[in-house]
Amino acid sequence: MSEHKAGESPAPPPRQAQARSRLPTPFATFDLSVYADDEGKEHLAITLGDIHGSGEEAPLLRIHSECLTGDALFSLRCDCGFQLEHALQRIAVEGRGVLLYLRQEGRGIGLANKIRAYALQDQGHDTVEANVRLGFPPDARDYGIALEILADLGVRAARLMTNNPRKIAALEEAGIEIVQRVPIECGRNPHNENYLTTKAGRLGHLMQSE
Repeated sequence: MSEHKAGESPAPPPRQAQARSRLPTPFATFDLSVYADDEGKEHLAITLGDIHGSGEEAPLLRIHSECLTGDALFSLRCDCGFQLEHALQRIAVEGRGVLLYLRQEGRGIGLANKIRAYALQDQGHDTVEANVRLGFPPDARDYGIALEILADLGVRAARLMTNNPRKIAALEEAGIEIVQRVPIECGRNPHNENYLTTKAGRLGHLMQSE
């Protein structure tokens, strides 16, 4: 597992929560907070236990972008739903941690465009080529709102569950100490094999199985 140091840029100001409640799940009863960004899109912070601390005491953190097809409809075209469930389970086992659920469907291009990209993938294009053919960058996500939510939660250090080095860089540049990268590989199957290979080969995701 890789070790990372925090950057020197100051963290953004906190984003205030719009609503808070408890969230009972099969894994644990989490605390749930809703945050609205400047465009009115609502994002979630799902937390458990003491989420503060640094070094070995830093909490687990997962920044998960919305995937309706994977998270809610059990799609096997990606690994998103598997990662969401795995992250919540791991946080529950440790008894502490944070999962941010960001409304950035289709790596930021929206649901309709994601389905259009699926159709292009059915014609033989990989996930990067499909996004580009639709006029989008390979990954259009922005992690600014995540940083504002973490500021409100008081999270300054974390063990980040990710395979994506872009997430690590975004947090470190804002001054979040990434104590450890925790790989999150699950759900590989014949339907997403090419998708995962493309994420590793063309988007630089750190996949141990590649």
